[in-house]
Amino acid sequence: MADTMDPRSLPQLVGDLTHDLSTLVRKESELIRVELKENLQQMARGGATLAVGAVLTLAAAMILLQTLVLALAKVMDPVWASLLVGVVVAVVGLVLLRGGAKAAQPSNLRPDRAANQLRKDAQLVKEQVR
Repeated sequence: MADTMDPRSLPQLVGDLTHDLSTLVRKESELIRVELKENLQQMARGGATLAVGAVLTLAAAMILLQTLVLALAKVMDPVWASLLVGVVVAVVGLVLLRGGAKAAQPSNLRPDRAANQLRKDAQLVKEQVR
C-alpha cells in the first residue's frame, strides 16, 4: 500500500486552504470588475450609436419637412430629390437607432462569464470537501 499521506500538518492545510480561498475570491472579484467594465463600455458604444441615430432621424425629419414646404411652393424635380434624400436619411437613422437600442439593453450588463466561473469554483470546492 502506497503512502498517500500529505506531509503537511492540519494547521498548515487549513492555512493553505484559507490562502487559496482568499486568492480565489480576489481573482473572482477582479474578473467581475473586468467583465462589468467591458459591458459598460459596450453600453456606452450602444448609447453613442443611439445618439447618432437620433441625430440622423432628426435631420431626416427636417429634410422631409423642407421637402413638404418645397412641394407646396412649387412642384418640380428638386422636390422629389429632397424627398428621396429625406427617406434615405430616415432609413439609415432608424437602422442605427435599432442597433444602438439593442446594444444598450440592461441584460448586457450581466457578468455571465464570472457567474459561470463562480458556479464551477463552488462545485470544485464541494467536490474537494467530500
